[in-house]
Amino acid sequence: MFELLIEMDFAAAHNLREYKGQCERLHGHNWKVQVILEAEKLDKLGMVMDFRDAKKIIEEILNKFDHTYLNELKDFAVLNPTTENLSKLLYSELKSKLPNGIKVGKVTTWESDRCGAVYSE
Repeated sequence: MFELLIEMDFAAAHNLREYKGQCERLHGHNWKVQVILEAEKLDKLGMVMDFRDAKKIIEEILNKFDHTYLNELKDFAVLNPTTENLSKLLYSELKSKLPNGIKVGKVTTWESDRCGAVYSE
């Protein structure tokens, strides 16, 4: 199995509904997103896929979240905008946009240098 590792970032605010503590209040993060893409075989150039193409797809997804208040987005109207739920949402959106033969291995979303959440299937 071949894997590509891509890291990107975005900034957004949120608050955790029904949480008892500081995170219940509005606060922001400079989120870092790490994506692992997998393929069983390489293309004719010897790549899983071109990094530029992969980054373009990921950037398109992250632009939806960048400089927003996550709680106001349709995706989080009911779903609590936790780091865990954000990782799962990014995974699902990315999965639907990848070319045949390439799958998402996992998505890790970091809300700080020391705290992140991973989603994979």
